[in-house]
Amino acid sequence: MRFFVDFDRGDLIRFWMTPDNPTAIGRVAVSVGGRRVAEVPATIVDPNIRAFGWHATGQCTYELTEAEVPGLPGLPELEIHDLDTNLLIYRRASAEGLCQSKVLLINTGIKPETVIQGLMYKHFQQSYFGLGKLTEDMLRCIFESGTIASSFLSGSIVVPRYENFLPPDQILTAALIHDPHVEMATRMLWLRAQADLGADPGQVWRLGRLAEAATFMTEFDLLDLKSLKRLFRLLPEPAYRLLYNPLTRQLGTRLPDDRVHPGNSIVAVEILSRIGIVGHRDAFEAFVATLLDRLEIQDTVPAPEPIPADVIDLAGRLRQVRPVDDMLIFDTVMADVVRSSVAKAWTT
Repeated sequence: MRFFVDFDRGDLIRFWMTPDNPTAIGRVAVSVGGRRVAEVPATIVDPNIRAFGWHATGQCTYELTEAEVPGLPGLPELEIHDLDTNLLIYRRASAEGLCQSKVLLINTGIKPETVIQGLMYKHFQQSYFGLGKLTEDMLRCIFESGTIASSFLSGSIVVPRYENFLPPDQILTAALIHDPHVEMATRMLWLRAQADLGADPGQVWRLGRLAEAATFMTEFDLLDLKSLKRLFRLLPEPAYRLLYNPLTRQLGTRLPDDRVHPGNSIVAVEILSRIGIVGHRDAFEAFVATLLDRLEIQDTVPAPEPIPADVIDLAGRLRQVRPVDDMLIFDTVMADVVRSSVAKAWTT
């Protein structure tokens, strides 16, 4: 799926969108105040889209007027979503008070930074969360869009694969680094929580190769140190990939399944140095305050979501398991450097 918004003239919104099915005629839903007010099909044929091989007929362009959306010129806010994927195509909002920047928050943890997302959403015209779940074509369209200056993007992406779409003069990148042992504990407990999903034949597809890893986690007592040591001796490959230096994998490889070598840690450090704002979860408020200051947004810095007690307890036990040190060696170095740098800069 690809899309591009040409303009919003008030009485006319023009854009194109190619559906995943190249023979289908796409449809969008128009919502006002969270209530769907219209469903509109593509009506205009663009021969260039057909020539590029993106659609069989090229009938992918939309022109929304008052005929399709009653009262369109007077609507201060509306949203347009693709009916098939529910992806946001365009959001009309008053520019007054909105941050006129494009910002990408790179989620480095398996859980999204929901507190920051909730804070930033109201300050931007358009927001996209969960970028890691979108297709590459969708991501390219979102990154390359020049018509939406005010946008907040957040998600877990393999950064080197998309870094050429993130020029620092056009988009501000930010990343919050987590303690590697806490992140590993979070991932292990997340896996364990997916066991029921992995055991359901109708839902197992949602986990893919991680279904085996989720079941594997239930076979061990995570409260027992001996059981933990045995777990790491028997890790199946999908679980190993999920737990092995995930930050280095995200910043130092181009594909999620690439093997991580010592050389990747060097690449990861270089990529990290090019991210606009880097913070550490231990100094959450400092990170958010810096982000708000850089964007000239006046708002209250929220408290971070508390780290669950079971995560903290498991992370403490993981520090006593020697194989874990080897699995997190690259991430630990980066996290320690960031923590030290943030502490020094914030106190001075």
